[in-house]
Amino acid sequence: MLSIAVFASGNGSNLQALIDASRCGRLKARIPVVISNNSDSFALTRAQKAGITTYHISQKKYPDYINYISQLLTVLKKHDITLIVLAGYMKLLPREIVDTYYGRVINIHPALLPKYGGPGMYGRNIHQSVLAAGEKYSGATVHIVDSQFDHGPILIQRRLLVNPNDTPDTLAARVLEIEHEILPQAVELFIK
Repeated sequence: MLSIAVFASGNGSNLQALIDASRCGRLKARIPVVISNNSDSFALTRAQKAGITTYHISQKKYPDYINYISQLLTVLKKHDITLIVLAGYMKLLPREIVDTYYGRVINIHPALLPKYGGPGMYGRNIHQSVLAAGEKYSGATVHIVDSQFDHGPILIQRRLLVNPNDTPDTLAARVLEIEHEILPQAVELFIK
């Protein structure tokens, strides 16, 4: 069975979507570990409630870069990880991790890539940018991670029509629903 490490920095609702899909048998994978760069991340709480081992690993906690990378690699190897899922992880994954797990790291992004990706394109910023540009569509993308922000081959992308009365918050909520659907689907594609 596929062994997934989920990296998350915030609320962890995409992590919860994966946990729920795994528990109901829709996702043939196990999630033995969740890693966050944010010790206050609610994703860690969600994971602990689900009985998943959690780690806070950040460059603030491990200021020596080599030790930081070593901590990440040690945890991933300890849990025999075959796939890394970035689910709201707000840091660029270190090149050493991407290289070690190349082709086995995916990310969920709340926009249609390649537009609205890259540094600074996260959270509300994305949805404000989509609305300011007058886009007719927005959506979510799951892609294979490389060494650049929000770059790499697209696995799944689903779009929705931007409503004339959308605000950044209403658009974000609708896009998040799509994220919760397509992230488990992308993991299933990876398994197949």
